Amino acid sequence: MTKNLSASKEVVMEMVAVGGASTEQRSWPGQYLIVQLQGEAFGLDISSVREIIAYIVPTQIPMMPDFVVGVINLRGQVVPVIDMARRFGRPTTQIHKRSCIIILDLQDGHSRQRLGVVVDAVNEVLEFTAEQIEAAPQFGAGLRTEFIRGMGKVAGSFMILLEMGRVLSLEEMSALSAVAAEADAIGAVDSGS
Repeated sequence: MTKNLSASKEVVMEMVAVGGASTEQRSWPGQYLIVQLQGEAFGLDISSVREIIAYIVPTQIPMMPDFVVGVINLRGQVVPVIDMARRFGRPTTQIHKRSCIIILDLQDGHSRQRLGVVVDAVNEVLEFTAEQIEAAPQFGAGLRTEFIRGMGKVAGSFMILLEMGRVLSLEEMSALSAVAAEADAIGAVDSGS
């Protein structure tokens, strides 16, 4: 289901302190995939979403952080999968019939990292204009603020728009790339996906 909240193409800017002295401008308007996570809705920038697949049980990899649930075989490619709820310090996502894995392509330095994210459900795609997005709060959102791109206004309330490129640090993304490559090399992932 797609809902167009406004067709405006204006750009909202936030001055983000970088290194305490300089500033960087960011623009946020656009389409967001709205996902459900433990009773709360979050928005993911649609441009990083590659596809949405039904939940399949990932192959577990030992010695990974608790939010990494394993890897899946996606048409011959090994893709690390994280539980977004656990990444945010919440209880493990309970799998049910609407649970799914969102496959994201995230920028990792000069390369792209493919990553699967487990969520309770996918709701819809919403388009947010500059006027509908507020800067991320400095406290009180229940998440580390670097995970938050902004706050989208929907029907008189706010929805957290996530900065998925920051949900994992560069070091964590590099480690997941290495694990995926190693699992692929040893054939640890069942090719039934």
